[in-house]
Amino acid sequence: MFDQIEARPADPILGLSAAYKKDTNSNKIDLGVGVYKDESGTCPVMKAVKTAERRKCDVEDSKAYIAQAGPEGFIRHTLNLNLGNAHPAIRDGRYSTVLAPGGSGSLRLAAEFINGSAPGSKIFVSSPSWPNHVPLLSSSGLTLEEYPYYDHATHTLDFDAMMEALKGAGKGDLVLLHGCCHNPCGADLNNDQWQAVTDLALANGFTPFIDMAYQGLGDGLDEDAFGARLMAEKLPELVICSSYSKNFGLYRDRVGAVTIVTSNSETAQAVGTQVVAKAREIYSVPPAHGAFLVEMILDDEELTSQWNEELTQMRDRINGLRRELVSKLQERGVSKDFSFIQNEKGLFSFLGLSKEQVSSLVNDYSIYLVGSSRINVAGINQANIDYLVESIAKVL
Repeated sequence: MFDQIEARPADPILGLSAAYKKDTNSNKIDLGVGVYKDESGTCPVMKAVKTAERRKCDVEDSKAYIAQAGPEGFIRHTLNLNLGNAHPAIRDGRYSTVLAPGGSGSLRLAAEFINGSAPGSKIFVSSPSWPNHVPLLSSSGLTLEEYPYYDHATHTLDFDAMMEALKGAGKGDLVLLHGCCHNPCGADLNNDQWQAVTDLALANGFTPFIDMAYQGLGDGLDEDAFGARLMAEKLPELVICSSYSKNFGLYRDRVGAVTIVTSNSETAQAVGTQVVAKAREIYSVPPAHGAFLVEMILDDEELTSQWNEELTQMRDRINGLRRELVSKLQERGVSKDFSFIQNEKGLFSFLGLSKEQVSSLVNDYSIYLVGSSRINVAGINQANIDYLVESIAKVL
């Protein structure tokens, strides 16, 4: 059965990580893997999470399965984070939320549910987008179509081209939108543009499918949820796939959620039963550990405050690194304009370098980034930023 199976090539980003670990250059920099790193280059465990884990260890008295939809408190807090405490969709019961194994798990669960209800539905995906969106969604049975999003020449969101393409999306179609901190380009919709996309969805009847993976790492928890909250209020249907990997640092604990907003509470209840049934088919019962940590933190006023403070520090550090990188490149006398980097949000940005220049950074300077020139800004720190700037100047 297996003798004819051929090995697949390594994932480009994971392959970079492996090469980085083997590199003996003391100046090496890892800008590839998309996790938050602190000033020491470590992906840290947040203090609020550590405290919650200790408490959980003390009070947990069973490892029995949890409810398929997830803990009630976790679901309540997910809704409050995504939509806000007083959102009309919550007040009217127009939602169904289900715990999923990570942000990727939430995307896949939503896609499987949708394809089970309407096989082969079309989903419009931005170009560029997170590379795993394509295999993750298409292998569920959905039909993918790209829409233009980022202009590599001007390093800006190509909103006019985006809107023109989305005029082709209609009733029964889905449009994948990054809720904030677009991966991989960092160029986000502003509030007016969110309003325009919402108006188009209302006019044409397509259903937004929002990937909310980085809430809190752009401008703030409420600010980053503007688009999702607007659409949930104005549109009859909406899908939100959220992740706690980044804003709680729970990468390996795999905590995410699917929230589906419908036109009325009766439909929402029916949808909830179908999503849970689909989850039962795929993985039966969700993991509990990370979801309980989120619930414990957000149930406790002191822990919530500590978590929010830590998240603010992470966000401020990323935004500060963006400004500092641009400033140091300008001071170095680099002629290329990198000012776009400080206008973007979240972990990622394209440097706008050629494949040859990226290859030189990797092979000659031990600066690891993917071929598109996408970098993880959080991989920069005070110990390596000058070497990074000097290396970029040399390859230019």
